[in-house]
Amino acid sequence: MKYMLLMLLVLSGVTQAKEYKAVFDCSSKNSGYVASRMFLIERTIDMIEKNGDSAKFVLTIHGSCAPIVSRNFDEVITDDSDLDNIQKAQTQLARLANKKDVEVVVCAMSLNANTIEEEDVLPFVKISKNSFIETIGYQNDGYALMTFK
Repeated sequence: MKYMLLMLLVLSGVTQAKEYKAVFDCSSKNSGYVASRMFLIERTIDMIEKNGDSAKFVLTIHGSCAPIVSRNFDEVITDDSDLDNIQKAQTQLARLANKKDVEVVVCAMSLNANTIEEEDVLPFVKISKNSFIETIGYQNDGYALMTFK
């Protein structure tokens, strides 16, 4: 009986799934780079889930990265060569939010600095008063900080 109980305890520890928690902090102006990082976030989630574990990811957006959450990004961006990359980044952002349950948060101060109206923000994006406070809160809750600048 002792051995049976010990074996059950060992097996329950082995089969217990891990939860990976991370907050990805984006302030990069390079939308091509941002889109590639979001693709890697999705691949990382797929790899974690393939191992039978779960991912709880958040993406905080601020600074020069804020235009990727605007429905009217073509009115905000001054470099027309960046428009295709922002479209790709938005497509990837929507996939992360809608198919991978990644919470997407944008800083209201960054929206203001980039002259983006709150009503122009993509519908799946949460607006935070201050994304630094938001990011610190996630770290305090055990999320690993991953940056792309």
